[in-house]
Amino acid sequence: MNPTSIATVCLSGDLAEKLQAIAAAGFDAVEVFENDFVTFDGSPRDVGRMIADLGLSIAAFQPFRDFEGLPEPLRARAFARAERKFAIMNELGAELMLICSNVSPQALGGIDRAAADLRELGGLAEKHGVRVGFEALAWGRHVNDYRDAWEIVRRADHPRIGLILDSFHTLARRSPLEPIAAIPGDRIFLVQLADAPRLDMDVLSWSRHFRCFPGQGDLPVADFVKAIEATGYAGPLSLEVFNDQFRAGSARRLASDGVRSLIQLADQAEPNLPPRAECIGVEFIEFALDEDTAHDLAQLFAALGFRQTGTHLSKSVTRWSQGAINLVLNTEKDGFAQSHAIMHGPGVCAIGLRVGDVAQTMARAKALKIAAFEQPIAPGEMHIPAIRGVGGSLIYFTQAEGELGHVWEKEFVAASGDGTAPAALLQSVDHISQSMDYEEMLSWLLFYTSLFALERIPQLAIADPAGLVESRPIVSQDGAVRFVLNGSQATRTLSSRFVSEHFGSGVQHIAFSAPDIFAAVTAMRQAGLSFLDIPENYYDDLEARHGLEPDFVDRLREHHILYDRDGEAEFLQVYSHVFAQRFFFEIVERRGGYSGFGAVNAPMRLAAQAREARPVTVPRPLRED
Repeated sequence: MNPTSIATVCLSGDLAEKLQAIAAAGFDAVEVFENDFVTFDGSPRDVGRMIADLGLSIAAFQPFRDFEGLPEPLRARAFARAERKFAIMNELGAELMLICSNVSPQALGGIDRAAADLRELGGLAEKHGVRVGFEALAWGRHVNDYRDAWEIVRRADHPRIGLILDSFHTLARRSPLEPIAAIPGDRIFLVQLADAPRLDMDVLSWSRHFRCFPGQGDLPVADFVKAIEATGYAGPLSLEVFNDQFRAGSARRLASDGVRSLIQLADQAEPNLPPRAECIGVEFIEFALDEDTAHDLAQLFAALGFRQTGTHLSKSVTRWSQGAINLVLNTEKDGFAQSHAIMHGPGVCAIGLRVGDVAQTMARAKALKIAAFEQPIAPGEMHIPAIRGVGGSLIYFTQAEGELGHVWEKEFVAASGDGTAPAALLQSVDHISQSMDYEEMLSWLLFYTSLFALERIPQLAIADPAGLVESRPIVSQDGAVRFVLNGSQATRTLSSRFVSEHFGSGVQHIAFSAPDIFAAVTAMRQAGLSFLDIPENYYDDLEARHGLEPDFVDRLREHHILYDRDGEAEFLQVYSHVFAQRFFFEIVERRGGYSGFGAVNAPMRLAAQAREARPVTVPRPLRED
């Protein structure tokens, strides 16, 4: 595997904080971004010593801008600038300087002119014992394609002058990858990597605000790496990302994400890890709470059609079941669940996923540097492998074969009864929605998609009365497992308040699938359950928008059910009230292969929940005297 590196510009914090995070994450080298260097209160030797003491080397000092193709006297000034930078590099201990192609309106075109400038610069670099790498910016004035940059380097024909290839600049312009194979690997001085979502905007703004780590965007970075491998290049693979979310995030978390992204990328280019875990289904969802709150939640479960089907052999834990759904109430006075409840309040502390192979899943997690969870196991209890998930919660793993396929029989005593279960109103867990800080969304997206065989659905912007919420669904191929990641930069949206008021990220709502949503809601209402109020205006608009039969709309209205349609596919959804001011449930029915999440109805749901959270007083008309 190539050495790993990351540019300091990727991370938040001052230079010392960035370097400490980079070293702690396990990188081999660092690109020192000039702005981080010049704002550091210390000499170049101090910086070099700090980097060396952390066990890092310097992959590059960058960027050096607007060099090639300048007319006099600008050309002479550019060479003088370069020589000063070379002197700094000597003190710093940096051996490579990155020059990006000129964007100045004063720059003159011509490959031979640029090659002559770099050839002369190579002689100056040789005197200082350093090298220069030339990179084509995707928005360069005259050089914006790596093929032109390589031709300039080739014509410069100097051992101190080489090429720098950047995945973003290459893939953003949709430049062909095949010609890379013809470039000698020893003439490539550095390879920089970044991904990005596909956006319809100018490439400079796209680059400066939306780059991300490989695996977090939509660009074929793995294909780019395969093309690099064909050259025989053996130098560092270095992350260079400009991203507004990254600038506000934790440097240590982001550095860890960077390492994980490179591990996954190497596996995509040439598989060397256990495969991504196949998600068969949701085995259970575990709630941590006190006894009083557990009693109230159990009553809600019963109204939803669940029944208590088991009690743990040795713990204050009960199992509630319906269809293929298992919900666990944990009221233990010590242990992980209690710690989670103290920190976050009542809510979901763990999710159990049924996977194809637990051992392979844990091995891949370890390779991706995802922390395993261990706790003491009491005599007679099973060891169920688990990892840390969103907000410090846990993800447990079960499988069909072996002992892990018999968790309920081994860990729980079945509830007494005649053994016959009533007809299930609900069938399965449709999706689990997790709210998190906006800055964490890309981290958890990488977490899920690098470990599990889950695919991304395009991100959506949902209108909350207090601001926009970004929503990113990730689903298994057969839809058996679906997660929705939500985050908002606005501080008063429902998802932001969940995070800020409950001390971190976590599960905010759970959706269950129903074979007949009307029958389910009718039975639940008879059991005393009420649902989120939806305004009459919604149903009037719905009838006109979709041309629905009035009788059908009346049924939707009566049951507070929201509706969406995609072609011939239909989606029906209804929401519970928020429980304990923390989480809520959704009942859905999918018809005709509907694969979305009813995003068009999300603003309606958020507005209704906002009204419930903050009742509005209707002003009375002014009395006329």
